[in-house]
Amino acid sequence: MAEKALTAVVQEAYVQGVSTRSVDDLVQAMGMSGISKSQVSRLCGEIDDKVKAFLNRPIEGDWPYLWIDATYVKVRQNGRIVSVAVIIAVGVNSDGRREVLGMDIGPSEAETFWTAFLRKLARRGLRGVKLVVSDAHEGIKATVSKVLNASWQRCRVHFMRNALAHAGKSGRRVVSAFIATAFAQDDAEAARAQWRRIADQLRPKLPKLAAFLDEAETDVLAYMSFPAAHRAKLHSTNPLERVNGEIKRRTEVVGIFPNEDAITRLIGAILLEQNDEWTVQRGRYMTLETIAPLGDDPAVSFPAIAS
Repeated sequence: MAEKALTAVVQEAYVQGVSTRSVDDLVQAMGMSGISKSQVSRLCGEIDDKVKAFLNRPIEGDWPYLWIDATYVKVRQNGRIVSVAVIIAVGVNSDGRREVLGMDIGPSEAETFWTAFLRKLARRGLRGVKLVVSDAHEGIKATVSKVLNASWQRCRVHFMRNALAHAGKSGRRVVSAFIATAFAQDDAEAARAQWRRIADQLRPKLPKLAAFLDEAETDVLAYMSFPAAHRAKLHSTNPLERVNGEIKRRTEVVGIFPNEDAITRLIGAILLEQNDEWTVQRGRYMTLETIAPLGDDPAVSFPAIAS
């Protein structure tokens, strides 16, 4: 019984990002004997099996929407401390339910990394993707089109930050209000027409911003071709913000990971915990009535993808 209690305490503390020394203090405070690093590693090895099974499970059914985001953590490699990208994918299936679909670790967010990640998801069964939402990571747009034959939505929140950097301090509020009028339109055609009007109005005084709008139009407004009931959740990576916030909070406690296996163990356990929470929630993330037509209506399947 003591062994089971110790295992539960150590594993939960580890998943919360608690350091080995703090785990030892916690164990002693509960009236149990202290614990060594090797014991922590042995007990946490049980987490690895659960995480591995979770991250490699088959993906079944159709997944119209996919959100992808990356966060960076520090790890020791060959005697050096380096920063690595941790990619996370969350999807909504044709029943309107949300799940964590995968994660991967790599040295950067280059196109080759994105391609390998999405192909891995596809091999596990990912299909039926209509729209992928992410920040403007290098190479991701081409990868989404090539691997999933889906449209790509550039995160609107990140786009606005970049756009307002071209507006100057005095003009940011006005420019933000201008661009918001395009987002307020009822359909994709009206949004695109308003977007072009805004760009033309800004062109005489802010040519760089106007050119930026010209280039980004298709990618920032891709979500407008999808059902109105879904758009608030499709225009940005905000649905991942809570997950990312929890990952950042717990990885900051660790500071520097000893190896990539330790990254997978901790972040994988956080994602498994989050997925379990979504599973037990009664309501769907999107209603069945609004998401069901996505599988049948070609008009919302593949908005134009700029080359």
